[in-house]
Amino acid sequence: MQLLRAGPSPFVRKVLVTLHETGQVHEVEQIDVAASPVEPDTRLTSANPVGKIPALIRSDGPTLYDSRVICRYLDHRAKAGLYPEDRLWDTLTLEATADGMMDAAVLMVYEARFRPADMVYAPWVEGQWAKVSRSLDAVETRWMSHLAGRLDMGHIAIGCALAYLDFRHAERGWRTGRDALADWFDRFAKRQSMIETAP
Repeated sequence: MQLLRAGPSPFVRKVLVTLHETGQVHEVEQIDVAASPVEPDTRLTSANPVGKIPALIRSDGPTLYDSRVICRYLDHRAKAGLYPEDRLWDTLTLEATADGMMDAAVLMVYEARFRPADMVYAPWVEGQWAKVSRSLDAVETRWMSHLAGRLDMGHIAIGCALAYLDFRHAERGWRTGRDALADWFDRFAKRQSMIETAP
């Protein structure tokens, strides 16, 4: 298998952490591609017509794309139980919450990187951060009991989202007023899978 990846993408990291946690990291060749929304790499667009990373090229089936699809496939392949049936909908919802935070955080970076400075729309940037902030509050108030349980994809996704906030938006201070989540992340970040995949 080949994993198309680019830079410090939190979505790629989610797949990489999953590969480590399921013992499959040595079965996948990692290939760096350009994932610019304005000039995407043809190797990427031929694998994923949307032109987004990650994409997992398989020899026994079509290329898989979107980190949620890839992670679900890798979990199924390894029979790792990262999508446990007894709390499946909670796990999927927490993963979706994390992915929403990552989407918004990445778009904030794109707004500054791909628009001329005089075209950056500050209210739109703040609107993206508001999505992140509401999601952080929801995890702090509703999801800590889930995060205290056995590792599943919700944990991995939230861990990668918070790590990306530290990496790209540290000045926003996401930990303020969210002590339980900050404590959880400090512990989660010490997992070998997180250490091995740090940007």
